[in-house]
Amino acid sequence: MTTSAPELLETVEHETGPAPAWSVLWLHGLGADGHDFAPIVPELVRRDWPALRFVFPHAPVRPVTINNGLRMRAWYDIRDFNDLANRADETGVEESIGQVEALIAREHERGVPASRVLLAGFSQGGAVTLAAGLRRGEPLGGLVGLSTYLPMADRLIREATPAARAQPVFMAHGTHDPVVPYRGGELAAARLRTLGAQVDWHAYPMAHQVCAEEIAALGDWMSLRFAAG
Repeated sequence: MTTSAPELLETVEHETGPAPAWSVLWLHGLGADGHDFAPIVPELVRRDWPALRFVFPHAPVRPVTINNGLRMRAWYDIRDFNDLANRADETGVEESIGQVEALIAREHERGVPASRVLLAGFSQGGAVTLAAGLRRGEPLGGLVGLSTYLPMADRLIREATPAARAQPVFMAHGTHDPVVPYRGGELAAARLRTLGAQVDWHAYPMAHQVCAEEIAALGDWMSLRFAAG
């Protein structure tokens, strides 16, 4: 039995210069879309960076249980808001990993190897970022998880590839986050470190959001990735 490759998701794209040497694939949070983080590009990009291609995909539209089955853009269904360990619908996570992999493959076709792809995500998008990263047979240039947690944690830790352990990780979280508890982010970082991953962890006195200090720290981390690559 053969399975067809996942259909490429629609994306919002922005290139900072001709012939991008790196790509940043950024996944939005629940109910948002690819336009959500596009305005962050001018705040984040620095003059000495190589040309980048930012790719902001739109998640599929699906019913979300905790929102009374309302259809919205989501990387997976959420059936139980209070139980973080079982919050993510595993089938949806698996489907989203496949869609992310298809976008990474397209970047390779466009001349950007996996080693020069940064996979980033906020909240639900960050959960898929970490899940996809732990499944990689070939390491990415880095993973960015903002205000997020590790879904299917026990299973993903067991299945983590040697390549996954080589990927540098940037994580940031608000200490007053009412959506993804701060402790959930801390536990995700700790579990990644048990695999040997290099995790750069940042905490900020904020809710479920991003802040200027966080973007500056992310920029510093990205500068290190570009210098090493």
